[in-house]
Amino acid sequence: MAEMEEGIQRLGRQDRAIANEVQKSVRERRPLTLRRVITNEYVLHVVSAAAFLTLWHEVAASGVFKGGLCTPWEVVVRFRGLLTDTLAGLTLWGHIAASAQRIAIGFVLASAVAIPLGLFMALNPYVNALVKPVFDIFKPMPPIAWVSIAILWFGVGEESKIFIIIIGTFVPCLLNAYNGIRLIDPELYDVVKVLGGNRWNEILQVSFPASFPAIFAGLQISLSLAWTCVLAAELVASRSGLGFIIVQGMKFTDAALVIGGMVMIALVAWLSSLLIAGLEKLLCPWRRDIRDL
Repeated sequence: MAEMEEGIQRLGRQDRAIANEVQKSVRERRPLTLRRVITNEYVLHVVSAAAFLTLWHEVAASGVFKGGLCTPWEVVVRFRGLLTDTLAGLTLWGHIAASAQRIAIGFVLASAVAIPLGLFMALNPYVNALVKPVFDIFKPMPPIAWVSIAILWFGVGEESKIFIIIIGTFVPCLLNAYNGIRLIDPELYDVVKVLGGNRWNEILQVSFPASFPAIFAGLQISLSLAWTCVLAAELVASRSGLGFIIVQGMKFTDAALVIGGMVMIALVAWLSSLLIAGLEKLLCPWRRDIRDL
C-alpha cells in the first residue's frame, strides 16, 4: 500500500511538471532497419540540404535567369578566392569582421538599455505609465524607415549604421523583457510570501530568474534583426561589410558575389544565434526544455 501511494505521488509530480521541463525518454535498443535509417532526423537533414542544392544547381544550369543565378559551386569558388584576394582593401574575413563589429556595438548598446527598461516597466506601474505610450508610438515603425534620417543626423559613417542597428534591436529586447515579467505565474509570488519573503525577495528569486528565458529569446530575435539592419545600412553607403560585398556584386553583375554575400550573412547570423543559445544554457541552468513530446 505504501509503495502504491509513493507511485501515485511520483506520478502526480510528473503531471505537475512546469513548462520547459526536460522529458528524458528511455531509448530501448532496437535493430537497425531501413525504416529507422530513412526516418532518422540527421539523415533527413542531409537529404533536405542535398535536394535543395541539387535543385539550385539544375535551375542555375538551365539558364532560366539568364546569368542572374549561379551554381552553388561557383559561389564556393568565388568566395574561396576572397579568402586571399581583397575587395576594397579587405579580404572576406575583414568584411565579416566589419559587419560583426557594427552589430556587436549596436546590439550591446540596445540590449543594455532595453532590457532594464523593460523590466522596470513590468515591475513598476509608474514607469510603465510614463514609457509605454511613447514606446507604442515608435514600436510599429520598421527599422529600415530610419535609414534616411540616420544619414541626415549622422552622415554615412559608422554612427548611422550603429544607430539603425540600435533601433532594430531595441524593440524585441524591451518587449521580451517586459512580457517575461508580466507572464510569470502569480502563484510563484505567493510561495515567496508564504515563506516570509518581501517584495525584494520576489524580484530576486522569482521575477529575474523566471524572465531570463524570455529575455534570451528576445536577444536571439534582436540579433537576427540586427543582421537585417546592418545589411540595409551597408547597402546604402559603406566601403566594408557583407552588405558592401552584395552591392559590388550588383554593380558588376556578379551573381556569385551577391548570392555568396547572402549566404555568408545567413551563416554568420546562425552562428551568432547559436552563441546566444549557448550563453543562455550557461547563465540559465534552471531552464528546462521539452523533448520527445
